[in-house]
Amino acid sequence: MSAPLHLDERQRAMLAEMGVRVWSPVTARAPQAPPAPQAQAAVPAAPAPLARAVVVPAAVAFAPAAPAGAMPVSVLAPPRVSAAAAPERAAHIAQLPWAQLQSAVSECRACGLCQKRQQAVFGVGPAPAAEPLDVLLVGEGPGEQEDLRGEPFVGKAGELLDLILQASGLQRGHGVFITNAVKCRPPANRNPEPEEMAQCAPFLAAQIAALRPRIVVAMGRFAVQATLGSSAPIGQLRGQLHRLQHDGRTPVVVTYHPAYLLRQPQDKARAWADWCLALDALDEARGAATPSA
Repeated sequence: MSAPLHLDERQRAMLAEMGVRVWSPVTARAPQAPPAPQAQAAVPAAPAPLARAVVVPAAVAFAPAAPAGAMPVSVLAPPRVSAAAAPERAAHIAQLPWAQLQSAVSECRACGLCQKRQQAVFGVGPAPAAEPLDVLLVGEGPGEQEDLRGEPFVGKAGELLDLILQASGLQRGHGVFITNAVKCRPPANRNPEPEEMAQCAPFLAAQIAALRPRIVVAMGRFAVQATLGSSAPIGQLRGQLHRLQHDGRTPVVVTYHPAYLLRQPQDKARAWADWCLALDALDEARGAATPSA
């Protein structure tokens, strides 16, 4: 595993890697043979699912970094949650109403990530309703901009994710809820540690239980660990439907994290095949929920 990059270095790397790149959708039925990139094309204004191409903007200025000293650092050590108390804590979190669940995330001090965060990132999207949520997107953890704004996927990776959603006929906040495996930013955007993942797991489980998504898209290895409980490589898991470990029923599609795609644009065609698979699974779930005439 390569050493984690500091955010400024990662931003420079992403910007250097980006160009106007287009990939054409492939059918979800044959993800093993993605088509070669085509000539430049624009994302349609009102795309129909499974019938469009996605364009990545060539260069978008990064938001200015926070001034030095702007991020408060707590001097209080977080309380440790003992193994014996963990099931009781998870059971308590599972029973919280949505608003109280949001407060519990924002006030959580169960692991060391609380010490340097600006704010916890609960997620964004519709609140639980009588109808199940269409799509739950699970990423890995907040970055610098997400930590400052309190919303997931608002940086360069978020711009790419929004383009993918647009090309899929989906929209952030409309039938789509976006969250992360861990709710606080790991320092310098390092990988979350197992203890940090474990402390955030009850929050994700409670979100899933409340939203009842028809389909889950796990973006990146830590999202896969949080939703499937698997440490297998992304390449071995993508291209097929899995079942959510929380209920054993909800379909899960594994795909690459958008930040990875900014560094490895050659894998965008494979990622689009994953999204086509997710759209097919969503259509099937919607059809199953609609009573026949």
